[in-house]
Amino acid sequence: MVLLAVAGYLVVQYVTGGAGAPGCKVVSGDDDSATYEFSPEQAVNAATIAAVGTGRDLPERAVTIALATAIQESALRNIEHGDRDSLGLFQQRPSQGWGTEKEIMDPTYAAGIFYDHLVKVEDYTKLPLTVAAQRVQRSGYPDAYAKHEPDAALLAAALTGRSAATLTCEGRPGTTPVTGTDPVRTALARDFGRDVLEPAGAVVGDKASASASAGSDGRTLTLPVAEEPRRGWQLAHWAVANASALRLERVSYAGREWTAGNTDSQWRPTGTGAAGAEKDTGSVRIVTAH
Repeated sequence: MVLLAVAGYLVVQYVTGGAGAPGCKVVSGDDDSATYEFSPEQAVNAATIAAVGTGRDLPERAVTIALATAIQESALRNIEHGDRDSLGLFQQRPSQGWGTEKEIMDPTYAAGIFYDHLVKVEDYTKLPLTVAAQRVQRSGYPDAYAKHEPDAALLAAALTGRSAATLTCEGRPGTTPVTGTDPVRTALARDFGRDVLEPAGAVVGDKASASASAGSDGRTLTLPVAEEPRRGWQLAHWAVANASALRLERVSYAGREWTAGNTDSQWRPTGTGAAGAEKDTGSVRIVTAH
């Protein structure tokens, strides 16, 4: 019994990334009560995988395949070990030409090279997910990816922006000093590419921002999205997934706002009100912590 209890504990620690309570949650936008809970570490990695895919203008199906693969291979954790020389989110092997150890341990690189291989699979969007994933991975367990498709599909719907206000995290501000919005800008460019900031015209310290509590103080990053709701929710959900890592206090978009530390971690109507939410789709506002 003791051994079973210990084994159960280790499984939970592996699946949640060893971070205790999951802290993040994605829900279905289709009113079917489907949910997936995960840790802040897993949220950051999932957001990176999705951002690299959307940054390449790949379809949501590609992102779903990539997320399901990473859930199976590493439980969305950037691990430094695996079968033989396998490493990272996708358990890619340096000896098999996937890159150097350093490259594979970079989540942005790992996601990018996974997509490089995936797009070479003929008609991959029409194949069963586990078949498409296996043609990239060449795993000893070719059917293992299928069981993760429902969770990956929920994550992909949120992180590609199709499903609005469906991804939340508690947000746990760290102890590192806040250095303004520069780390946010760097992370955005790393995951989505430089075009997410240029020529989009991201603005720091926008006085007109309803989310900024202290005016033009360098804490607010405003990302214009040209009235494109799907793009807006991509960026808003990415920000929430990175909230703990980047010490974010608030994220607002389309008349809704997420605030770090809320016990229910929900997107709430802003001053715009629910009735005006669909009209307020011009920009995403990200506010860093004090």
